[in-house]
Amino acid sequence: MTDHRAAIETMGVTKVYGTGSAQVTAVNEVSVQIYGGQFTCVMGPSGSGKSTLLHLIAGLDSATSGEVVVAGETITEMDDKTLSHFRRDHIGFVFQAFNLLPTMTAEQNILLPTKMAGGKVDRQWFNDLTGALGLSDRLSHRPYEMSGGQQQRVAVARALLNRPAVLIADEPTGNLDTKASAEVLGLLRDAVRNLGQTVVMVTHDDEAAAYGDRIIEMQDGRIIADSALKGA
Repeated sequence: MTDHRAAIETMGVTKVYGTGSAQVTAVNEVSVQIYGGQFTCVMGPSGSGKSTLLHLIAGLDSATSGEVVVAGETITEMDDKTLSHFRRDHIGFVFQAFNLLPTMTAEQNILLPTKMAGGKVDRQWFNDLTGALGLSDRLSHRPYEMSGGQQQRVAVARALLNRPAVLIADEPTGNLDTKASAEVLGLLRDAVRNLGQTVVMVTHDDEAAAYGDRIIEMQDGRIIADSALKGA
């Protein structure tokens, strides 16, 4: 169920790359609210600014101007160390590349970020999460022993283990076939519906976007359309 409080809010956020004749405004004074417990898809052609906007709200890139607020905290005012800790504790990431360590088992890959940060693993939540993602019988397997869809499930479990305020997904099905894509998108959909997770996903695929509650369309660094999907 959507929580009508903003999990993410941008206020006039702008990102400019380069200077002079080489200057490019990738995101141009974008103001938007993204609500808790909602699956929001950001779409647009190549160069529209969708990935840059995602990186700004995830704290992976710094804004030229404007503010970004995530889980009530203004991340555009944070120094690098504070922002790094904030991302670790409040934002989960799923990318097109699975980013799994090949020498580690699925379980070790899922637990690695938490253990590296010195955090305590909630084993009950770990068991519930891996069970819900269909990984209970794959935890001892290494990435080369799993399909692409299973590897992305491991990446999703890793991203959700610390119960982040926001899950950021950047083209998460880009390396998957149709069947595996549907599985991963269904998992993200279930995380929103059953766990109350907030998901923001960049995609160029209309079929992938159909899993969302809301579609934000970008062009030339600006939002040109913002619509709720039927039934959302």
